Order: sequence, then C-alpha cells, then structure tokens
Amino acid sequence: MISDERWKGLLDTRATDPAAIRRAYQARRRRTQLLSDQGTLFLVAADHPARGALGVGGDPLAMADRRSLLDRLLTALANPAVDGVLGTPDVIEELLLLDGLHDKVVIGSMNRGGLAGADWEIDDRFTAYDPTSIAGNGLDGGKMLLRLVDSDPGTVPTLESCAAAVSALADRSLMAMVEPLPYARDADGALVLQKDAAALARAGSVAAGLGATSAFTWLKLPPSPDEVLGATTLPALVLGGVPSARLSDDLASWGHSLRHPNVRGLVIGRALLYPPDGDVAAAVEAAATVLRLAREVTRSGDGGARAGVDVGKGSPG
Repeated sequence: MISDERWKGLLDTRATDPAAIRRAYQARRRRTQLLSDQGTLFLVAADHPARGALGVGGDPLAMADRRSLLDRLLTALANPAVDGVLGTPDVIEELLLLDGLHDKVVIGSMNRGGLAGADWEIDDRFTAYDPTSIAGNGLDGGKMLLRLVDSDPGTVPTLESCAAAVSALADRSLMAMVEPLPYARDADGALVLQKDAAALARAGSVAAGLGATSAFTWLKLPPSPDEVLGATTLPALVLGGVPSARLSDDLASWGHSLRHPNVRGLVIGRALLYPPDGDVAAAVEAAATVLRLAREVTRSGDGGARAGVDVGKGSPG
C-alpha cells in the first residue's frame, strides 16, 4: 500500500518539515462519537515498539520494520469496520502524514517507560502522550497500562500516575482507557500474567476506582469469564494479547467475551497485524465478523450454545 514515492515523501517530510506534523493533527477530520453505529468500537493497537516489544511469534524483530508496520496498519484501517487506532506519538504522526486517520478514533498511548524485560518494568513511567497533548492534538482519549504486582513496589507510582491521568482526561471529557493486568514473578523472577478469575476481577476493580471520577473510564481487559467482566459497570474492550499459533483460536477466545453486555469491542494489535498466514486484510475481516455476530447475539438476548456456534462461524478454519 505504501509506494516507494509515498515512503520517500514521508522520510523527506520528517527531515525537512517537522511543522507538517502539527498541520496534520489540525487537519484531521474527527468522528463525532467513539462508538460505531452498531454500538461497537474496534481499534488496532500499535504501541508495542515504544516499550521495546518488537517480536511476534518466532521473529524477534517483526515490528522493527517500520514501513511494514505502517503498511499493515493502513491495510487494517482501510476496513470500514475498524474504528481507529491506538498508538504512541511516533506511529500516530506517521499515520497522520500518510493521511490515514481521517474519520477514525485515535487513542494516544501514554505510559511506555516500563520497557519489556527491564528490571524496572513494573514502574511504568508516563513517557509518551499526556492529557494536555492528547487534548491539544485533537485525539479522542488516552490509554495507560497498569501491571499490578503485589511484590513489586514499582506498582505504586504507576497506580498513582494512572489515577492522575484518569482525572486529567476526565477534566477534558476524554476517554481514559486503563489496561489492568495482574502479574506475579515466578521462581526465576520472570513476570507471569495471572489469568485466574479472582486475579483478573481484582485488577479490574482496582482500575475502575482510579481517579476523581470514573465517568470517562473504559477498561481494556483480556478475554475473561463473566465474573470478571461483571465486576464493574464500566464499558470494556477485549485485548488481543500475545497471539497464538492459530488465529482461529484467538477469534474463538475473543468471541466469548464479546457477548458480555459490558464489552463494546476489541483492541487488537499483533494478532491481526502479523497473522500466521500474513494476510492482514483477511485477519481483520475475520475479527470484524466475530465482533458483529457477537453484538447481534448480545442485542437479541439469545445466549448459550447458539451464540457460540454463530460466533464461531466468523473464525477461519
């Protein structure tokens, strides 16, 4: 999708006309509402590189190829079911310069200082967008990662910073997307995501109470059982996480959570941008189908086994 001429133009603009980025922010056509006409929100995530998470599957440098990443993002954003993107300033500004974000929801990623694998990973400093720049640049909200590790004091400053960001975004009537993930360290000191319902419900409950108001807070949660999703009335989006070897397995996992009435959509990154077969457009369309079918089931109030069969039809074999 990105021709040689277009790519050269982007590089030349970066080097010779930095003010073009400000003009691109100002020229972006904004949507009037977060949710689609179907009441859903489907975002593609592209904030992994800023915390040093470049690997996908067996390729440790998959996301290091910026031209490839941007090409994949533009392919995903071309699908009308994709409502927008979540990213750090560098990625968002490149998409703006490539004219790819008109009429799309744009969520700025805020804390990327907890570099993947670093000793201080849990002390996740705010190193990207802040509430002032999100509002000033006409973005639609801010996203923050909140990894909760009871044995790591780095959790405390991250909690405090997230609470302040939630309040500051709410003061500007902007979405605060909080991604609470409970972790523990194994015998080797490595961080391991806790996937049991008790840990996930606890993390979501902590995130829901951050800040001076929860009026503009959304949660970004892993695929979870109903008792986790029902622990709050806040709207939630299902995250993709580390992709599995089979996209169909990921789709089935997302589909179950998407049928919960609190859940409004998806925020998926690597699983759709780097699918096992390399077909980004097909992966995005499959995810869009799962979201649409799940929403239809939720609206109809028809659950149980039929819902599982219907949603499964959106999954590639």
